[in-house]
Amino acid sequence: MEVVSLMLTDKNTAYIRHKISLRITPEEKPVQSFNSDPLLNPCRQVSSALYRFPARKTAGELTDKLRESISDMLSYFPMVTGRLLRTSDGDWTVKCNDAGLRMVEAKVMKGSVEKWLRNVDRKKELKLVHWEEMFYKPYFWSTFYVQITEFEGGGLAIGLSCTRLLSDPICATMMIKAWADTTLIGEITSPPLFRLLPVPNRNTNHHSSSLIDRHKSYLTSSPVPKSDSNTKQITTITLQFNQETVKKLCIAMVNDVNGRGPGPTPFQALAGLFWTCISRAKGMKRGLVDMSVCLDMRKALGLDKGFFGNSKRWDWTRAFSETPWCTISGCDDDHLICVDLENVDCYSAVFEENVVPIRVSYYMDGPGVGAGQILVMPAPGGGDGPESRVVAVTLPEDEAEKVLEDSLIRQLGPITLMGLNKNPN
Repeated sequence: MEVVSLMLTDKNTAYIRHKISLRITPEEKPVQSFNSDPLLNPCRQVSSALYRFPARKTAGELTDKLRESISDMLSYFPMVTGRLLRTSDGDWTVKCNDAGLRMVEAKVMKGSVEKWLRNVDRKKELKLVHWEEMFYKPYFWSTFYVQITEFEGGGLAIGLSCTRLLSDPICATMMIKAWADTTLIGEITSPPLFRLLPVPNRNTNHHSSSLIDRHKSYLTSSPVPKSDSNTKQITTITLQFNQETVKKLCIAMVNDVNGRGPGPTPFQALAGLFWTCISRAKGMKRGLVDMSVCLDMRKALGLDKGFFGNSKRWDWTRAFSETPWCTISGCDDDHLICVDLENVDCYSAVFEENVVPIRVSYYMDGPGVGAGQILVMPAPGGGDGPESRVVAVTLPEDEAEKVLEDSLIRQLGPITLMGLNKNPN
């Protein structure tokens, strides 16, 4: 392990940066090639932040152990420590070597993680995730970054950021889980699998437009004034819906389409709800904004659950299309993005016995940030039941405020985990 002596400081946080390498240097070889789909631009990243409480270990003791165990874990993830190269065709390939990932250690000088979470907002949370832009020579650029943040008053946060070319939120979660297993029991329980993606099936899928018509009908019932298109301040709000609320929402949507067809899943119900509310917040009165839906395609592509790589696909949903769902290879920057993370085992990473994560967040940089993002995921601790969900919505600040005030949201009474106008710690 090589320690890079770099110290950065701000008002309440100190940082130390390391290079973490494998204990055994692998043979250098390419393991996967990627096409030039602009959606998978290597500079666009997946970021996740996981919070937990320390148990028996003192400040710094667990961090020291994590620094050691990550080296063991990385021996199972050669793609993570490798570097990107361009092929003669202009595509990307990964060359496995011992270049390593980058780790940043940070300490918040006052307050506990519990107190910090009561006042967290998007800007504060992103300080827990380190990222560096690609160098002009990609071969010298790390594609994965880890940040460990200790809170002086108690608690720990682990942030992971990586290029979407090599990973998706499921893989980011898988990697943190493998790290936790290595730390807790000395081995990983589910080794990752690396293989080439099969050629995607581009056949159009046909679905009933009844639910879409239902969402459109709300736009004329209580129109919202159009927001200022020049607003640049982006924020994220995170809301938790209990199981009973989600069940009632699903039942209401079935009743509104005369009970035809199977009922919506919690993801579909919440996606439709926020699609409607965000369209209203953007000033749409007789239609819905275009939305791209991001789905996990492992099962459809015949991939094992342990597949490590980006298997997310994007379905483009146009409000007034006769065939509203069609599979495409990319999406426009002006589309709203809705990501299904229902089946991501967000809270499975246990670094210490009987100490589970208390909050997990995901951010996806790239297309759709300007128009907005909706992420639907399980609730912390399972919520009050298996259908309890957390929805994280990223929008321009003025639009996010309108969504929070929308009558459709307010009548459901969600718990606000991260909102607007948070007071500083």
